[in-house]
Amino acid sequence: MALSHDAPLGESPAPTPESARAGGPPSTAVTPVAPVTPADASPKASPKLILALAFAQFGAYLAVLTPVMVTLALRVSQIVPEADRGTALGQVLSVGALLAMLGNPVFGALSDRTTSRFGRRRPWLVGGMAAGLVGLLGVALGGSVPVLMAGWAVAQLGINATLAALTSCVPDLIPPQQQARVSGFIGITTSLAMIGGSVLAQVFSGSMALAFLVPGVIGLAAVGCLAVVIKDLPARAGAFEPYGVREFLRSFWVNPRRHPDFAWNFAGRFLVFTGASCVTSYQVYFLMDRLGYDDTAVTGKVLVGTLAMVVSIAAGSLLGGQLSDRSGRRKPYVLGSSLVMAVSLAMIATAQSFGMYVAALVVFGFGEGLYLSVDMALAAAVLPNPEESAKDMGVLNIGNALPQSLVPIVAPAFLAIGGGGNYGALFLFGAVAAVLGALAVQFIRSVK
Repeated sequence: MALSHDAPLGESPAPTPESARAGGPPSTAVTPVAPVTPADASPKASPKLILALAFAQFGAYLAVLTPVMVTLALRVSQIVPEADRGTALGQVLSVGALLAMLGNPVFGALSDRTTSRFGRRRPWLVGGMAAGLVGLLGVALGGSVPVLMAGWAVAQLGINATLAALTSCVPDLIPPQQQARVSGFIGITTSLAMIGGSVLAQVFSGSMALAFLVPGVIGLAAVGCLAVVIKDLPARAGAFEPYGVREFLRSFWVNPRRHPDFAWNFAGRFLVFTGASCVTSYQVYFLMDRLGYDDTAVTGKVLVGTLAMVVSIAAGSLLGGQLSDRSGRRKPYVLGSSLVMAVSLAMIATAQSFGMYVAALVVFGFGEGLYLSVDMALAAAVLPNPEESAKDMGVLNIGNALPQSLVPIVAPAFLAIGGGGNYGALFLFGAVAAVLGALAVQFIRSVK
């Protein structure tokens, strides 16, 4: 017997008025159901929204990547003896990355719960960047490692509050059929932020204060533009439990048994970004120690390498996003991109000239572009609960942030192999991590 769409399983449908009047048996006619709108027919995101998301991502990463790539290493070099600068940089980066790792999911969970009349994302977008700017000022003016560490901690906490709200905007506001293409487009802006940071570091090389503050001001303006554009509603009253100790601890956790695909995606992210962190955290000292460039020349070399890498990132992002959305497949592109990144890390490990180094960065950029365009769409597909998208994306972002903390801790052990300065061992370690990350993603079952 056919069941009506609203009849509980195992019960007969309620009799229709006609059958009741006729005294006949209950009707088996199925109540008409509204047709389900296919995913491809859902409203597309406007170009204004996509551009605002891209500009906000550019600004936020300009503020946080410029110190990671260039200026923080130079600031440490100004106040710490040469023999101690690697260890000091590792301490500053590790503390900042650890707080970023902890702050991202917490701020995401708080954003999900925010009932402000300004919405649940806007206060964290703008407030986070304002706090980040204060932290960058502390780094710029600090004269000791502890002060740098404190300033960088505040900067990382603030900017990660912004990133927690920002990354949730893709699953919140972008329909599934656009997610890989939009993620690819947004991913390019991260690369443009690397170029912009390198340019600003060179332009303001004579003023450390401006080298830190100008990227922060641009970041604040960029997320302000997004805050004006987005349609941001407050959280539903009563939708969440009060935020206490239990909910705080839950901010860092998604049950891997109940959500194994989420867990495998987290593992893949962590391993791939471990490989990438070897490049972003140690390229300045690689150029100085292995290739012999001094403090004055290294910013220009970083800029040249970054320009070459960003062109290939753009190509990889656009190609990967288009092909992935058209095919409806994600895992093959994540696998391929991770393996390309592993090959590039092996190339850097053996590079003995600047030309070889730039060639390796081109390969690395293409792999990273492919990865960034597809991984965000893959992440959106495995989120356990749409109402907690910022919290769950924050948990996934631990996979991005934790390597930034762990790599500087383990890097000295690899660099010390064979008497010191063994960058080959460090980058080969990164290559192995990227390969393992590619394999982890293949265990995801709900996404092709």
